[in-house]
Amino acid sequence: MATEERQSRPEGVRTVDADDVDAADILGSAVERREDPSLLTGDAEYTDDIQLPETAHMAILRSQYAHARIEDIDTAAAEDSDGVVAVYTAEDIDVSGSVPTAWEIDGMAEPAHPLLADGRVRYQGDALAVVVAEERYQAHDALDLIDVDYDRLDAVVDPGDALDDDAPVLHDDEADNTVFDWDIGDAEETDEAFAGADNVVELDVTNQLLIPNAMEPRAAVADYNPSDDELTVHMTSQNPHVHRLLMSGVIDHPEHKLRINAPDVGGGFGSKIHHYPDEALVALAAKDIERPIKWTATRTETYLTDAQGRGHETHGEVAVDDDGTIQGLRIDTKANLGAYLSTFAPAVPTYLYGTLTSGQYAIPAIHCEVTGVFTNVPPVDAYRGAGRPEASFIVERLVNRAAKAVDMDPAEFRRHNFVDPDDFPYATPVAVEYDSGDYEKTLDRALEMVDYEAFRERQEQAREDGRYLGIGFSCYIEACGLAPSEIAGALGARAGLWESGLVRFTPTGTVRAMCGTSGHGQGHDTTYAQVVANELGIDYDDVEVVEGDTDAIPQGMGTYGSRSAAVGASALVKSAEKVVDKAKTIAAHQLEADPEDVEFDEGEFHVAGAPDRSMGIQDVALEAYLAHDIPDDVEPGLEATSFFDPDNFVFPFGTHVAMVEVDPRTGEIEFENYVAVDDVGNQINPKIVEGQIHGGVAQGVGQALYEGAEYDENGQLLTGSMQDYAVPKSFHIPEMETDSTTTPSPVNPLGVKGVGEAGTIASPQAVVNAVVDALEPFGVEHIEMPMTNERVWEAASGEGGAD
Repeated sequence: MATEERQSRPEGVRTVDADDVDAADILGSAVERREDPSLLTGDAEYTDDIQLPETAHMAILRSQYAHARIEDIDTAAAEDSDGVVAVYTAEDIDVSGSVPTAWEIDGMAEPAHPLLADGRVRYQGDALAVVVAEERYQAHDALDLIDVDYDRLDAVVDPGDALDDDAPVLHDDEADNTVFDWDIGDAEETDEAFAGADNVVELDVTNQLLIPNAMEPRAAVADYNPSDDELTVHMTSQNPHVHRLLMSGVIDHPEHKLRINAPDVGGGFGSKIHHYPDEALVALAAKDIERPIKWTATRTETYLTDAQGRGHETHGEVAVDDDGTIQGLRIDTKANLGAYLSTFAPAVPTYLYGTLTSGQYAIPAIHCEVTGVFTNVPPVDAYRGAGRPEASFIVERLVNRAAKAVDMDPAEFRRHNFVDPDDFPYATPVAVEYDSGDYEKTLDRALEMVDYEAFRERQEQAREDGRYLGIGFSCYIEACGLAPSEIAGALGARAGLWESGLVRFTPTGTVRAMCGTSGHGQGHDTTYAQVVANELGIDYDDVEVVEGDTDAIPQGMGTYGSRSAAVGASALVKSAEKVVDKAKTIAAHQLEADPEDVEFDEGEFHVAGAPDRSMGIQDVALEAYLAHDIPDDVEPGLEATSFFDPDNFVFPFGTHVAMVEVDPRTGEIEFENYVAVDDVGNQINPKIVEGQIHGGVAQGVGQALYEGAEYDENGQLLTGSMQDYAVPKSFHIPEMETDSTTTPSPVNPLGVKGVGEAGTIASPQAVVNAVVDALEPFGVEHIEMPMTNERVWEAASGEGGAD
């Protein structure tokens, strides 16, 4: 397929060596990631790399059926197999074993989630039995010797079908498969807005189920010391402290005697937030056998059992006047929650979804209803973006349709309806208040980068030549920096969403910065060191960052929802400020000056008006530990801890534009360009921001064009491996031009907004809008994701594209 010559691209952000950056300029510099050498050379330590003496290995027997009664499980042959140490079924688990959800909504159904299926399996991959053996392959071989007698039951995988009167009910204690049914916004006011509008535009969309596909499968190594009842679990976790809290209850082990350690973690995308039965089973087996136990999931297991994302079936309507003004929005969503509730499922990908349906637009009236539904698929929960991509997708697709309905350019239609910069903080009709924003800036910059007017001219000429170019816009908004605790509590959280940070000087002047977040690829070692070095005015290389170990950091809430910089790094800022305040008191004493006369700048304390009377903060640290000459009312040492709980979420935003060429004869889609202009507030490290955008767009493009978990009518996973599930390869990802604007957030001391999910939230609808725009001459109005060649060809040939 021929493509036009592309315009010159702005150069990407170039990394710099930290040694070449002045201490005063470290914050905001694109210093190279300090994590990468060990990750790239194989020196990193992942959970499966942990080798403890006398370790036994665990394997889990998974149900081959999506829905069945268990008539009998015969484990005798497995127990006699070579190397087998123990075999467990539900009858052998001596704890209640119900895996909890961390969120609760009024009226929510919350059936028990057993560690091992007890009498019934509810999805393919449900755990039936556990084998522990001397060697990993002995454990897996023994699984084949376990005989299970099933009584198969009808299954249901579609959330709409699961609500039918004749649908099989998954949980005996529930009347049907409804988990909850809630709404947000004013239904009556929205109905009035629709009644008075000139036009109503409707659209049905499916946000398909996605399999997370982190590079490292889930894994755990449990080590129990019976002499002091200490249990250590090394595991692939995004939130070790939350895992400690939940696991202590599941396995009935004292929380203060349980250590969760997340070593290097090879990606998560949300799938390693959740409390799964598997890691608890490892811990229970280690306690029972009193030997270290290791379990590492196979890739097949991750496809069957890791919490999937999305799974929304949505009907949306937008009311718009002839002049292009949006008057109202109505959304009705059936959310697939799988067989059991996972950690965030009742709130983040469902409730938070509803609160983001205003997008970047000043919509007077919105009503969103969401029905959560049990189905015979694995638990469905937070996956990169978690509710925000689903909200942005339906809003941006409806906006595109509305622009066409009133014959307005899609970019100008968006501009016409943007929230005005002077209206921030802006309270939406769906219970959130945007912190800050200037939406026209990102749109204008994106239009400039794609040379929009020239593209439209080329598009018109190309159509005359039988070629079909398309451009698609996505003006997204997201809520991240997941907090504050008060709002989280109102959403049903069973824990706070603050974050803790500890900053500790050593006597020699180096610093350990400890945070309750838990990085798994985001670059925390680099960015946190930049933040702390900037606050203390010391060399970047003098800061060590510690995360992921509940014995090293007393408390924490973990990494998800792009909260690490906005909440975690802000906790470190608060602690560093306390350290500076204490150091100032000691420095004033050493300098024989009143503390009010002492100033701090770039790591130095000096007396106002007498710059020669000065003392470096690292010298103060030594004096603080010597304690020979410090004020009487000051304790020795130099460290501080803070728990930061912001007043609001942060709300990044931006404009993404996809430019494609579509061949209607084959359904082939080729990218001409992809432009991303994002506003994530102040940037700690622009290169890491750019990398996060690239990775997020790659996942969003994957959803738009390639990915989707497919089940048959019996609940059998048809896309159970990478041979069947189309994870995009490098050549499937478009070249990207990235740029940014900066609108600081007022709700945290760094003014940051979060970037980890932006690309995933923005890109799917940009790509769909572009393909639909390319096929406008064929009357195509919508194509479901993933937009395979076959689906695109069918749409262009009139076999299912238009509503």
